[in-house]
Amino acid sequence: MAKLTFKENLCKGCGLCVGACPKNLLRLSTTRLNQKGYAPVELTDPDKCIACKSCATMCPDCVITIEK
Repeated sequence: MAKLTFKENLCKGCGLCVGACPKNLLRLSTTRLNQKGYAPVELTDPDKCIACKSCATMCPDCVITIEK
């Protein structure tokens, strides 16, 4: 199982990672905002993540870290 971590306070909610996930496991939060006022990305089902790193590759701010 992969472990994704997000630097939520650096996330600007652009959604590029959401569109890049082949398993559709990422979404922008609908319940919280980060310190900059953006909805940060969140992982919906960690057990289904295949650690392909597509999300981290697409993130322009390098806020996603993936560990296997």
